[in-house]
Amino acid sequence: MYTQGLDQKSDAVDPQRDDEVRLRQFQARIDQEEKIEAKDWMPDAYRKTLIRQISQHAHSEIVGMLPEGNWITRAPTLRRKAILLAKVQDEAGHGLYLYSAAETLGVSRDELIDQMLTGKAKYSSIFNYPTLTWADIGAIGWLVDGAAIMNQIPLCRCSYGPYARAMVRVCKEESFHQRQGYEIMLTLSRGSDEQIRMAQDALNRWWWPSLMMFGPGDADSKHSAQSMAWKIKRFSNDELRQKFVDVTVPQADYIGLKMPDPDLRKNDETGHYKYGEIDWEEFMQVLAGNGPCNRERLESRQHAHAEGQWVRDAATAYAEKQAARQAAA
Repeated sequence: MYTQGLDQKSDAVDPQRDDEVRLRQFQARIDQEEKIEAKDWMPDAYRKTLIRQISQHAHSEIVGMLPEGNWITRAPTLRRKAILLAKVQDEAGHGLYLYSAAETLGVSRDELIDQMLTGKAKYSSIFNYPTLTWADIGAIGWLVDGAAIMNQIPLCRCSYGPYARAMVRVCKEESFHQRQGYEIMLTLSRGSDEQIRMAQDALNRWWWPSLMMFGPGDADSKHSAQSMAWKIKRFSNDELRQKFVDVTVPQADYIGLKMPDPDLRKNDETGHYKYGEIDWEEFMQVLAGNGPCNRERLESRQHAHAEGQWVRDAATAYAEKQAARQAAA
């Protein structure tokens, strides 16, 4: 045999070295702004990070229908009702887009939904606050959807192709939702004294939870650094939060509402607004399931899932009959 003079170990496959080469090639593709597609090789950690982020995003869209759906029957005019119906329908569509994107990573939709219903998977903590008045619908559109857009526009350039492409349409529709919410707040702020007080109260209650939507500060964020290296994220939590504050404060000034932050100041040198300390203890309590509506939101989703079981059973039976007919033919 022609083996003389060869190191026998050189012919053996080194899995660790092979993975290191793949990792370098993978990161090089990302650095060159190439999109990673579903059938491409990717590190397990990258796949798991995407599944966690996309599924939490999808869960948030679905649970986010609940606080607004609560006001569909009580909207003040037929026009407002039609707009709110369309918005809630959009949110359902966003959840479907995102579950589909997550499925390309090898996880089933049933598994993802089960994680949400059992409380294993998280959704945005903002949806665990109640909608007490019609002004809350305006505040959600203006502040919550505004914060979401700030987070989501960079995701249109996410390194994972299916997620990035899904976000293009999501962001277009969320932009409309933000403008619709701001228009409600503008109308209320031009109304009676009672309507102005209602708008101010909604701003007072939703402002700080909206700032919490961007997640913990950069020093305390567990996933940000790696997600940015993989270009899943493009900006840090604090950068996005600052952009949101800088855009939103002038909007409040324009409609005559006062931000509920006595420490809010504009730095003329930097052009940025300095805001007060966020109550991260409240954020952690809501995240842990102790918010005003955590139990109510989860029970509503569990009830809806149970009520829809007959639809899933019927669809499964129909698919089986169709498959049997095709097999017989």
